[in-house]
Amino acid sequence: MAPSAIATVTETATSATPIKGPRSIGQYKEFQTYNYSKEAEAGQVEGFEAAKYPHYLPVWDATQKYPPLEPFEHYEHGKDADTSFPDLLTAEAKVTDLTPTIGTEVRGVQLSTLTDAGKDQLARFVAERKVVAFRGQDFKELSIPDALKYGEYFGRHHIHPTSGAPEGYPEIHLVHRGAGDTKADQFFANRVSSVAWHTDVSYEQQPPGTTFLYILDKPETGGDTLFVNTAEAYNRLSPLFQERLHGLQASHSGVEQVQVATARGSIYRREPVINTHPIVRTHPATGEKALYVNPQFTRDIVGLKKEESDALLKFLYEHIAFGADFQARVKWEEGTVVVWDNRVTQHSALLDWKNGQRRHLARITPQAERPFETPFEPVN
Repeated sequence: MAPSAIATVTETATSATPIKGPRSIGQYKEFQTYNYSKEAEAGQVEGFEAAKYPHYLPVWDATQKYPPLEPFEHYEHGKDADTSFPDLLTAEAKVTDLTPTIGTEVRGVQLSTLTDAGKDQLARFVAERKVVAFRGQDFKELSIPDALKYGEYFGRHHIHPTSGAPEGYPEIHLVHRGAGDTKADQFFANRVSSVAWHTDVSYEQQPPGTTFLYILDKPETGGDTLFVNTAEAYNRLSPLFQERLHGLQASHSGVEQVQVATARGSIYRREPVINTHPIVRTHPATGEKALYVNPQFTRDIVGLKKEESDALLKFLYEHIAFGADFQARVKWEEGTVVVWDNRVTQHSALLDWKNGQRRHLARITPQAERPFETPFEPVN
């Protein structure tokens, strides 16, 4: 693993004080669900079928408590990959790029049968294309232990501090909006959009890298996921601006996520932390530089006054959010597994369907290296 080019700091928030009412800096936490109708999920409510994968329904187990995460040595398998991808993109594969800079759809490849060489190539291919939608997968039919065994090849499993998980498997992060859920109406009473760009749990000392999300149940239409290429976002900046960003660090906080969960009577499994990371991070396999700030978890730029920090972060957030020419939209269909690299992307779920149909997905979130920066290199 490449060493960090600048010092980083971890701070444990020893007291995650519950707040009064559902307040959050990040919109996606405002429509995060912490409960559901068991009757609706069992098919006992007229108009809704039972959940297809009940063993994946979320539980919030208040007895699950974990100590602070310890550092670990991450091995980046993408560095070992044959970049012609012979064990991943075989003759049966049908590959369609969604846009020139981000997003690919692959059919005719079964992820669950990949050899280790194929998994190495998967990590590298995803790092290059940023997000890849694999169609026709059997991943959801694997036992949960087998799915976790597959995921651990790519890094140590992250256990989310507040999300629901299948009973007995806190390593699985569930994205679940139950049948008949009407919280969207409450959300849009005060909001005009559900778009909330973020990279997952960037407040951790070693945030995720290669990440897997697979569909279990979906509305007939809607609930797509947006992705943005933050390496291309960096490339679009002027060399002078790029150079000024190098050496800057930003703090990322998990405190608010825990505050919102506890304010709504839910759980937290681990005390929240605040970490600092370089604003420009380098990918260990491709060497690409990418912007690494997001409005959900980034709080300020170290060493700048509040107004200075707010202005610079606002520009970077808007640059990423408005970059439709380096974004992709992934539509979910049965049997889809979406794999993306959290180090060089951000994403946002869309809360755009109004018929109360269930949306249910499972995420496997292997942690990667501590974000590091390499020196600025002007383009010749």
